[in-house]
Amino acid sequence: MPLTSIPTVDLSEFTSGDSVRKNRFIRELGTAYEEIGFVTVTNHGLTQELRENLYEQVEQFFALDENIKLKYHVDGLAGQRGYTPFGKEHAKGHNAGDLKEFFQFGQNMKSDPHEGDDYPLNVNVSELPQFNPTAMTAYKTLEAAGSKLLQAIALYLKLDEHYFDAKIHDGNSILRAIHYPPITEEPKDAVRAAEHEDINLITLLMGASAEGLEVKTKEGKWLAVNVAEDAIVVNVGDMLQRLTNNVLRSTTHRVVNPPKEKWGKSRFSIPFFLHPVAEMDLTCLDSCITEENPKGFEDTTAGEYLDERLREIGLK
Repeated sequence: MPLTSIPTVDLSEFTSGDSVRKNRFIRELGTAYEEIGFVTVTNHGLTQELRENLYEQVEQFFALDENIKLKYHVDGLAGQRGYTPFGKEHAKGHNAGDLKEFFQFGQNMKSDPHEGDDYPLNVNVSELPQFNPTAMTAYKTLEAAGSKLLQAIALYLKLDEHYFDAKIHDGNSILRAIHYPPITEEPKDAVRAAEHEDINLITLLMGASAEGLEVKTKEGKWLAVNVAEDAIVVNVGDMLQRLTNNVLRSTTHRVVNPPKEKWGKSRFSIPFFLHPVAEMDLTCLDSCITEENPKGFEDTTAGEYLDERLREIGLK
């Protein structure tokens, strides 16, 4: 039967201490990721108060004067920290810039920072003293939820429960605050976010301020994602798809422009892109390679793959 909605799972089932509930969660999550690559997750640890505080800070930042926001754009970082202006990023295979601007936060390395440019310092917004602290609290909350989800995925794949733990510890994850401004004229080819797949292992997305997210099903139909306010959307990224040799699906999705009567309203969205450390080997797992499913990807590391994709989407 064609899928008509995104499956929902309850993370408290996995952490309940009850083996029956835990195994049910693992089975439901893994099956959804094989079928559609997306789930909505409840009991993820992100409180309503934190979510509301974060959206308030994000709206205040994007309401700042353009010249102030541009102070927080850092050349040479490929958008990995600070502000990226409107239309700069485009989806792989598309030339038109997406109708959005965004601000990115990364891992705060308190000691022994990794060498190179994988972990540049976060950009502090002096006009909004609560902007950075609120975002980093959300960052750590979503990172913890993502770690539990990856433990469940590991068990579904018949790996050790803690297979991903060391690979994502101090990983190169990103919290991205996105503003899709009001649409003031008929767009040519651009949409708020053209159809694409995410680069990372998994993406955790708290409910956006307006509808627009759509997922492409196996049948090639676009399915609108409608999420309860207390749930988050979590989808498979390309790194996890590579690692599992297409067993788990990194599904194409997009953010469409709203009906014309809603063009005057901004849309805000805050995804958390959970990345491993750059050294993680993304070579397809032997257990995911079969005669019916031969190896489909060349060997690479997470860092090499991220660099390749940032160039393809115009940020590097």
